[in-house]
Amino acid sequence: MELKVGDRLPSLLGYNADGKAVRSEDFAGKKMIVYFYPKDNTPGCTAEACSLRDGYDELRDLGFVLIGISKDSQKSHAKFADKHQLQFILLSDEGTEVNQEFGVWQKKKMAGREYMGTVRTTFIADADHIITHIITKVDTKNAAGQILQILKK
Repeated sequence: MELKVGDRLPSLLGYNADGKAVRSEDFAGKKMIVYFYPKDNTPGCTAEACSLRDGYDELRDLGFVLIGISKDSQKSHAKFADKHQLQFILLSDEGTEVNQEFGVWQKKKMAGREYMGTVRTTFIADADHIITHIITKVDTKNAAGQILQILKK
């Protein structure tokens, strides 16, 4: 399944540090930015997370909850968040069911080999959790600016 603008965010978003399921309903009435990234502590993912960290206050002031999702473990997320002072939510999707539900678990190619992996994607949703924007060409070094530019239009 691939989500489109106008679709509702799926219920399951991933699992928190306690292994508890986190659902979009947990953020009822809140606008949401849900971003998928391939792997903690890789150059592109670190640049994206740090950009979002630096723009976090502005996004929060606009009323958004920010959630990052990857298939890394919670232990990996905790180290990643601690190392880079990330103050937003990071959720685990080790079984890739959330990636699949959002349509970001896709065939990728690197160095001539094909494999399944997370395609870096950002979903912006309104307070009713209806998707208003989907960013598929994420500018990792300017991820927050890219989102803010869309929101200010």
